[in-house]
Amino acid sequence: MKTLYLMRHGKSAWDNPELADHERPLAPRGVRAATRVARHLKRRGVRPDLIVCSTARRAADTADRVADELEVGVPVERERGLYLCGAPALVQRLRDLPDSAGMVLLVGHNPDLHDAALALVDESPLAANPTDFRALSAKFPTAACVALEFSVDRWRDIAPHAARLLEYIQPRKPD
Repeated sequence: MKTLYLMRHGKSAWDNPELADHERPLAPRGVRAATRVARHLKRRGVRPDLIVCSTARRAADTADRVADELEVGVPVERERGLYLCGAPALVQRLRDLPDSAGMVLLVGHNPDLHDAALALVDESPLAANPTDFRALSAKFPTAACVALEFSVDRWRDIAPHAARLLEYIQPRKPD
């Protein structure tokens, strides 16, 4: 079994219009939302073996905040290739994850995360909580996180519509 958490970065600040998109930090609201979701994950006992994130400052700050809250002691790997790469590239990156990692948290951007999550999740009522699936289908707000489980031993074997939707966490209502 492989478990994947896809988390969108927290709300970014637009205070400085001269900053490049890649350099925008988290807004105070983004910090609070990312912390709220991280605490929810901690209560659930989430302990990723690997955390991967985009190099965009808002994604890296979100990943660092979550790692600190979870107290997992795993490094956060930052990858430029995850910055607005598109859902197909994101899914391919997931297939390249090391098999030694049973649970992975990936922090990135929309629309990539939303599209990848919808491409991976099994929509059947037995695999997806209908309420969570409807909410996930509608939107993937900043700091939201989706938990997916794959019945595979190797990341390269993940396939479209094969993941069981464990949970969809929205920052305004994490419990």
